[in-house]
Amino acid sequence: MKIYTKTGDSGTTSLFGGQRVSKANCRIDAYGTVDELNSYIGLLRDSIVSQHHREFLLAIQHKLFVLGAFLATPEESRVKKNGTNRLKIAAITKADVQVLEKEIDFLDPQLTPMTHFILPGGHPTVSHCHVARTISRRAERICVLLQENEEGNIDIIAFLNRLSDYLFVLARMLSKELQVQEIKWIPESEN
Repeated sequence: MKIYTKTGDSGTTSLFGGQRVSKANCRIDAYGTVDELNSYIGLLRDSIVSQHHREFLLAIQHKLFVLGAFLATPEESRVKKNGTNRLKIAAITKADVQVLEKEIDFLDPQLTPMTHFILPGGHPTVSHCHVARTISRRAERICVLLQENEEGNIDIIAFLNRLSDYLFVLARMLSKELQVQEIKWIPESEN
């Protein structure tokens, strides 16, 4: 498989199924941002010592490839007119969302209760986690926009929403494991 094809030099790209669209298309922005998120989670995973967290993040990366492939395939390429699958494209499901919720529910009780917002930072690994969290939020916003303009999968939006929640809780857990003090954001009105 050749790395460069030159077919995108004019500013268009192919979706799964062959349809060519502008690289500025919302669908391209959606799966491109999911790819960015996946790459950043790889960086985060590489900086974590805990085998449990590393394995969980690796499983998330696999799900993000599923999500990206689904986004890269317009409905008309996924489903024939009679409703059967045209291309075998997996989708994110409620069960995938529940896996994230279960992990959040496992980690959160181990943390001190929050009384204020927390400023991102304190350690490079924690900071990487917060950057991944914000990329997940951006991917979610773009997928909402895509769904408003085209068909969508509501479970993708729930998955990205819950993923950002998980990454926030993971950042807090990493702060605890690395013995990094969380810096609370205290509004000036409380000083």
